[in-house]
Amino acid sequence: MIRYRADWVLPIADAPILGGWVALDGGRIAGLGSGPAADAVDLGRAVVLPSLVNAHTHLELSYLRGAVPASERFIDWVRLLMAARRQLQDASDPRILRAAEAGIDEAKAAGTGLIGDITNTLVTVPLLRERRLAAQVYYELLGFNTPDPDQRVRDARAQAREAGTGDEGVRVSLAPHAPYSVSPGLFAALRSDLDSDTAHCSTVHLGESREELEFLKNGTGAWRALLEELGVWTDAWTAPGGSPVEYLTDLGFIDSRVSVVHGVQFSGEDLATLRSLGVTVVSCPRSNRYVGVGDPPIEAFYAMGVSVAFGTDSLASVADLNLFSELARARTLAPRVSARALVEGATLCGARALGFDQEFGTIEAGKRASLIAVQVPGGVTDVEEYLVSGVEPGAIRWLDHG
Repeated sequence: MIRYRADWVLPIADAPILGGWVALDGGRIAGLGSGPAADAVDLGRAVVLPSLVNAHTHLELSYLRGAVPASERFIDWVRLLMAARRQLQDASDPRILRAAEAGIDEAKAAGTGLIGDITNTLVTVPLLRERRLAAQVYYELLGFNTPDPDQRVRDARAQAREAGTGDEGVRVSLAPHAPYSVSPGLFAALRSDLDSDTAHCSTVHLGESREELEFLKNGTGAWRALLEELGVWTDAWTAPGGSPVEYLTDLGFIDSRVSVVHGVQFSGEDLATLRSLGVTVVSCPRSNRYVGVGDPPIEAFYAMGVSVAFGTDSLASVADLNLFSELARARTLAPRVSARALVEGATLCGARALGFDQEFGTIEAGKRASLIAVQVPGGVTDVEEYLVSGVEPGAIRWLDHG
């Protein structure tokens, strides 16, 4: 057993502890408390907290770092991304693998202990295992005009099962991409797959751009044009006429086991629906600005009582995989939200959205000893506020398990 003492301990599940200690044994949290701790490793002016949870990223796109410029319109950025991906289509290319490995290491160095990773190829699953980063990997499917969605999902499930066998720390489930790239039939087949195993969870990009709103409202605009250009448009699809949240609610796809990512365009009514369903919104504010969709209404998320987690999105649309930088951006956009709530979003809420809250997200006896210590500069008295001001990897230390 090894015991650590620090000026602050943030259990997340309870109030901060001044002059606290945490005991770790065999990779698990053995206990925590305040006051003197015999034979403790003294971390001094530091705050101990659970490792962060990056609830949404695309590690397999890490090789595109700096390759896709920012855009003022989302559809323009998407076209640039598609063009960049066409330049290197072999998922096993060493350049893709090396960049994904470097992305994993970068996320860990910045204090991330659990990640929600989107993949179209499953190439990141063995990399996450090799580098011992816990993950909920989502095998993402697209198909606006899929002839046999049930068979498509059965095939994907077989691939995901094979990739996901043998390591509970890296789980694999299926996920749809977005309403403008997935048919109603494919949504239904994916929901059936989710219902077949209550241990699984899923996710979907939702309410990201104004183009998405226009497409679902009227069946027109930039997404319709792109689908036609790609040769996947079908006249069998009819615009539902409502919001993205209404659409997926009517399809019966979203519930508490499905996190929705971005939500830049969510209305108050949308948020009320998500709250009632127990859905977590995963916000990626830095990426949102980069790709031209604007800033997410983070204060509205919290004001409406919606569970909020945070993700960096991919290195194709963000400078780094440091979730502390994401929190700093969220703090700028939501000055009236408490720092404690934002930190909880980057720990417990993210772990819950990924289905890992029995292991991660809080400092509680029996949970995995995935803890970090952040050095705190002199003069800082509100450590929670400090944590959402931007923390660099050099100030972060991983605690040995004992």
